[in-house]
Amino acid sequence: MLFTLTMNRNADFQRLYKQGAFCSLGSALLYAMPNQLPYNRLGITAGKKVGNAVRRNRAKRIIRAAYAAAEPAAPIGLDIVIVARAALPEQSSLVLTKALCEKGIRHLNGVGSGEIPSGKAVQKQKPKKPASGTVQKG
Repeated sequence: MLFTLTMNRNADFQRLYKQGAFCSLGSALLYAMPNQLPYNRLGITAGKKVGNAVRRNRAKRIIRAAYAAAEPAAPIGLDIVIVARAALPEQSSLVLTKALCEKGIRHLNGVGSGEIPSGKAVQKQKPKKPASGTVQKG
């Protein structure tokens, strides 16, 4: 991979799951977030729902090949996590490669340019209810 290093710290994965912008590629999920670095960082996960070790490793090989094909078109400076779904090992690698090259690159370009927001969304806080037994002044 030309402009990409592997991401392997659990804290980085958790940050992307909570704050990253995500996109469905059918048989995989794509999470992305700017990283302020002159290169991309890629993380690949395949949980036990994907299958046994052979199926999980096949899913990771398919994801790696699809990313390698789409990498030249991807913007630089992103943290990217691709999560395999259970249907991925049965598919041809061309299906994921096509989805990543079309929909995935569009998503990564949006995150890189700021069109697709990532990070914690500002949530409206609900007013707190007074504890029972307290008297409200008003």
